[in-house]
Amino acid sequence: MTTPGITRRSLALTALLAVASVPSTHAAPASPNPPTAHADARKAFLDGVTPFVNAYCTECHSDRKSKGGLNYQSALKDPGSPASRKRWKQALANVKAHDMPPKEADRQPTDDERQRFLDWIGKLKFLSAKDPGLFVIRRLTKAEYGNTLHDLFGVDPAIARELPDEVSGAGYLNTLSPLQSEQYLAIAGQVLDKALSPGGTPSTEWLQPWFTAPPADGTDPKPAATLAARSLARKAFRRPPSDAELDTLLKVFDLARTNNLSYQDALRLMLKAILVSPQFLFITPASSSPQGQTIIPLDDHQLASRLSYLLWATMPDAELSALADSGQLHQPDTLTTQTRRLLADPRSRALFDGFGTQWLGLGDLKSKTFDPARFPQMSADLRDAMIDEARLFFDSIVRENLSVIRFIDSNFTFLNAPLAALYGMEASVTGPEMRRVSLTDPNRGGILGMPAILAATSFPNRTSPVRRGVFVLEQVLGEHVPPAPPNVPALDKQDPAKVASLTLRQRTELHRTNAVCANCHNILDPIGFGLENFDAIGRWRSQDDSGGPIDAAGDLPGNHHFSSPRDLKSIIATRTSDIVRNLTEKLLAYALCRQLDGYDEIIVDQLMDSIAKDDFRMQSLITAIVTSYPFTHRRITGD
Repeated sequence: MTTPGITRRSLALTALLAVASVPSTHAAPASPNPPTAHADARKAFLDGVTPFVNAYCTECHSDRKSKGGLNYQSALKDPGSPASRKRWKQALANVKAHDMPPKEADRQPTDDERQRFLDWIGKLKFLSAKDPGLFVIRRLTKAEYGNTLHDLFGVDPAIARELPDEVSGAGYLNTLSPLQSEQYLAIAGQVLDKALSPGGTPSTEWLQPWFTAPPADGTDPKPAATLAARSLARKAFRRPPSDAELDTLLKVFDLARTNNLSYQDALRLMLKAILVSPQFLFITPASSSPQGQTIIPLDDHQLASRLSYLLWATMPDAELSALADSGQLHQPDTLTTQTRRLLADPRSRALFDGFGTQWLGLGDLKSKTFDPARFPQMSADLRDAMIDEARLFFDSIVRENLSVIRFIDSNFTFLNAPLAALYGMEASVTGPEMRRVSLTDPNRGGILGMPAILAATSFPNRTSPVRRGVFVLEQVLGEHVPPAPPNVPALDKQDPAKVASLTLRQRTELHRTNAVCANCHNILDPIGFGLENFDAIGRWRSQDDSGGPIDAAGDLPGNHHFSSPRDLKSIIATRTSDIVRNLTEKLLAYALCRQLDGYDEIIVDQLMDSIAKDDFRMQSLITAIVTSYPFTHRRITGD
């Protein structure tokens, strides 16, 4: 007789490899955009972009010569292709920053030519076919996996803590290494040890109908095992299992029985196979695709999973599952109602943990090193309070359905005593508990005056105007900042003797005299200087580390002058369209688990028009994304 432990492990591995493969995500493009928009975009491109590129770009970036690996001559031949789009986005950033053509070039475009080029590039989206984009069949993140095990079996989500952290960004890994397979097997065993006693008695009400009343001796156990497999797989797969999937699970059961395992142990092994199968570990479609179609709506079960993992980072609850079973969830009104229900639930704080921390760049703050001599206050408790402030602030904007602009300009935040000390409010806030407080200092309020963001964009021993400027431009306003050119010495590499008496601002301005750096830094640095009154952990100060006075004054394009964080924040808050569009793009990319491209730009335009009618409120934005075309449809290959 085969040893039971070996049988269980080998059968679980078999299930991991055999239970329903993950479908392909590649497909042909869908039907084109309306002919008029496509034709207008093509004409504008040929009339404007092509002459500009030929005049100012192809001398260095063509089939003959491709500096930096860029060939715009090939991009002219197929401007709407994904490869070409990447080149156009880089060209957009370089031309906008006046980095290209280089200063030493013989010919320079006029400002009017530059602007026409930038405007024409924006019309490239109309060259895209109507397409929901590449559908990402993805593995559950570590947090989602732990939460799902908790909802199924009542175990502590921390049971998944030994899994590696995922790579952050607009998407998730969709592979499974041998090491991860072993880890999932081990965790599944731990879960079942907690959910089932040694005698097979379940400790959780999910499991009781199947493990407490085995079939009577002498009767065929297969019908009961089939019912158990169907029910257990329905919950774990977040959808009804297919006949082929059931057959595979029952083969695991049969093999266990032929190796003299008891009925309960055979069910346990089948359940372990479920927990290490791709259908549990991945969010997968429920059935094969209709023959000959390249784009179809998501089925209701897949839509339920996509929604619940977006907002709760866990499996659909009973109400979502029932709506999916009845085929009602995809109806726009029902989907909207369910989105708002999920947002009203405390579990929607998962949206900050998954999306908010990435957007605000706070993922590494807990482990970030700070000079203990300069910042002895930076304890683990203070770091936790900083992140909690950002989490509660984000959650309040979502839960109270406030305008997206409140992320920049608000009159409240959440503090406890250690964090209040950074605000200079220690007299009015006591104790370790976080609570909502009103702000009277106009330099505070919103993410730009929030210690977590200010600390995350600093160095361990000082502030960084450049990092803070990049954060505002890229994470708040959605602009692309080109990478620093090679062979430019860092600020800390300046001659110590020459800069000893200079403030950080003066040192940064000296660094900016390098012509290669000036174009970007002329925009970046003033933003960072405008936040210099906040030190590296977010405290207010009037002098920098050298003892010199803080000069927070600066100018931004459009003749906007500021002299304090308050002024800078007010200027940035006026850029409503840029702020909202940037957050819309980032949240849509997060919801789809992929980078945006092509037809997505048209979707973002539609989302902007929709949420503008409701003052760009956060729940309206989330609901518009959940009901959008790329969220509710998927591209497939024909069978």
